Amino acid sequence: WVFRKTRRVAFFSTGLTLSAQQVIEYYGARWKIESGFKEIRQEIGSAKSQTRNAHAVINHLNFCMMATTITWIYADRIKADPQRRHVVKGRTSFAFSDVRRLIADAALSEDFLRLWPDREKCRQNTFVSLLLHMVA
Repeated sequence: WVFRKTRRVAFFSTGLTLSAQQVIEYYGARWKIESGFKEIRQEIGSAKSQTRNAHAVINHLNFCMMATTITWIYADRIKADPQRRHVVKGRTSFAFSDVRRLIADAALSEDFLRLWPDREKCRQNTFVSLLLHMVA
Protein backbone atom coordinates (compact mmCIF):
# COMPACT_ATOMS: atom_id res chain seq x y z
CA TRP A 1 0.00 0.00 0.00
CA VAL A 2 1.19 3.51 -0.84
CA PHE A 3 -0.21 6.72 0.64
CA ARG A 4 -0.84 9.25 -2.14
CA LYS A 5 -2.11 12.74 -1.22
CA THR A 6 -5.30 11.84 0.67
CA ARG A 7 -5.72 8.08 0.28
CA ARG A 8 -3.97 4.76 0.12
CA VAL A 9 -3.34 3.05 -3.24
CA ALA A 10 -2.67 -0.66 -3.67
CA PHE A 11 0.07 -1.85 -6.01
CA PHE A 12 0.22 -5.47 -7.10
CA SER A 13 3.29 -7.13 -8.58
CA THR A 14 4.22 -10.58 -9.83
CA GLY A 15 7.86 -9.84 -8.96
CA LEU A 16 7.89 -11.39 -5.51
CA THR A 17 11.55 -10.56 -4.94
CA LEU A 18 11.08 -6.81 -5.53
CA SER A 19 11.09 -4.36 -2.66
CA ALA A 20 8.19 -1.95 -2.18
CA GLN A 21 10.37 0.90 -3.44
CA GLN A 22 11.23 -1.03 -6.63
CA VAL A 23 7.55 -1.77 -7.29
CA ILE A 24 6.77 1.95 -6.97
CA GLU A 25 9.66 2.86 -9.30
CA TYR A 26 8.54 0.31 -11.89
CA TYR A 27 4.98 1.61 -11.72
CA GLY A 28 6.23 5.16 -12.28
CA ALA A 29 8.22 4.05 -15.34
CA ARG A 30 5.22 2.11 -16.66
CA TRP A 31 3.05 5.20 -16.30
CA LYS A 32 5.51 7.22 -18.41
CA ILE A 33 5.34 4.57 -21.13
CA GLU A 34 1.54 4.68 -21.07
CA SER A 35 1.66 8.47 -21.32
CA GLY A 36 3.93 8.16 -24.36
CA PHE A 37 1.46 5.86 -26.10
CA LYS A 38 -1.36 8.30 -25.29
CA GLU A 39 0.65 11.12 -26.90
CA ILE A 40 1.20 9.07 -30.05
CA ARG A 41 -2.47 8.10 -30.19
CA GLN A 42 -4.11 11.42 -29.38
CA GLU A 43 -1.62 14.24 -29.87
CA ILE A 44 0.09 12.94 -33.03
CA GLY A 45 -2.96 11.17 -34.49
CA SER A 46 -2.00 7.53 -34.89
CA ALA A 47 -5.56 6.50 -33.94
CA LYS A 48 -7.00 8.54 -36.81
CA SER A 49 -5.43 6.54 -39.61
CA GLN A 50 -7.82 5.47 -42.35
CA THR A 51 -5.41 3.17 -44.09
CA ARG A 52 -6.63 -0.23 -45.26
CA ASN A 53 -3.54 -2.42 -45.61
CA ALA A 54 -0.92 -3.55 -43.12
CA HIS A 55 2.02 -1.82 -44.86
CA ALA A 56 0.25 1.56 -44.80
CA VAL A 57 -0.68 1.15 -41.12
CA ILE A 58 2.96 0.40 -40.23
CA ASN A 59 4.16 3.41 -42.26
CA HIS A 60 1.62 5.67 -40.55
CA LEU A 61 2.64 4.44 -37.10
CA ASN A 62 6.35 4.89 -37.95
CA PHE A 63 5.71 8.51 -38.99
CA CYS A 64 3.75 9.12 -35.78
CA MET A 65 6.58 7.70 -33.67
CA MET A 66 9.13 9.71 -35.62
CA ALA A 67 7.12 12.90 -35.04
CA THR A 68 6.93 12.14 -31.33
CA THR A 69 10.67 11.45 -31.14
CA ILE A 70 11.56 14.66 -33.00
CA THR A 71 9.25 16.62 -30.69
CA TRP A 72 10.94 15.27 -27.56
CA ILE A 73 14.41 15.81 -29.02
CA TYR A 74 13.42 19.42 -29.67
CA ALA A 75 12.10 19.69 -26.08
CA ASP A 76 15.35 18.33 -24.73
CA ARG A 77 17.41 20.92 -26.58
CA ILE A 78 15.48 24.10 -25.83
CA LYS A 79 17.02 26.30 -23.17
CA ALA A 80 13.91 27.17 -21.13
CA ASP A 81 10.90 25.03 -20.35
CA PRO A 82 7.83 26.14 -22.32
CA GLN A 83 4.95 27.80 -20.51
CA ARG A 84 2.11 25.46 -19.59
CA ARG A 85 -0.97 26.17 -21.67
CA HIS A 86 -3.21 24.47 -19.13
CA VAL A 87 -1.76 24.99 -15.67
CA VAL A 88 -2.15 22.03 -13.31
CA LYS A 89 -1.85 22.71 -9.60
CA GLY A 90 1.24 21.08 -8.12
CA ARG A 91 2.86 20.32 -11.50
CA THR A 92 5.88 22.20 -12.72
CA SER A 93 6.73 20.11 -15.79
CA PHE A 94 5.45 20.97 -19.23
CA ALA A 95 3.23 18.81 -21.42
CA PHE A 96 3.75 17.32 -24.88
CA SER A 97 1.17 19.72 -26.34
CA ASP A 98 3.18 22.69 -25.00
CA VAL A 99 6.25 21.55 -26.96
CA ARG A 100 4.13 20.86 -30.04
CA ARG A 101 2.78 24.42 -29.86
CA LEU A 102 6.36 25.79 -29.75
CA ILE A 103 7.26 23.81 -32.87
CA ALA A 104 4.12 24.99 -34.69
CA ASP A 105 4.91 28.62 -33.80
CA ALA A 106 8.49 28.19 -35.05
CA ALA A 107 7.32 26.57 -38.30
CA LEU A 108 4.95 29.46 -38.97
CA SER A 109 7.59 32.14 -38.40
CA GLU A 110 9.24 33.94 -41.29
CA ASP A 111 12.69 32.65 -40.30
CA PHE A 112 11.69 29.00 -40.75
CA LEU A 113 12.19 28.94 -44.52
CA ARG A 114 15.72 30.34 -44.31
CA LEU A 115 16.88 26.79 -43.50
CA TRP A 116 16.49 25.92 -47.19
CA PRO A 117 18.56 28.25 -49.33
CA ASP A 118 17.60 28.69 -52.96
CA ARG A 119 14.15 27.19 -52.47
CA GLU A 120 12.96 28.50 -55.86
CA LYS A 121 15.15 25.86 -57.56
CA CYS A 122 13.72 22.97 -55.54
CA ARG A 123 11.13 20.92 -57.41
CA GLN A 124 10.12 18.91 -54.38
CA ASN A 125 9.23 19.72 -50.80
CA THR A 126 12.63 19.62 -49.09
CA PHE A 127 11.19 19.31 -45.59
CA VAL A 128 9.18 16.20 -46.52
CA SER A 129 12.19 14.77 -48.36
CA LEU A 130 14.32 15.27 -45.26
CA LEU A 131 11.77 13.46 -43.07
CA LEU A 132 11.44 10.58 -45.54
CA HIS A 133 15.22 10.25 -45.66
CA MET A 134 15.36 10.12 -41.85
CA VAL A 135 12.76 7.35 -41.71
CA ALA A 136 14.34 5.24 -44.46
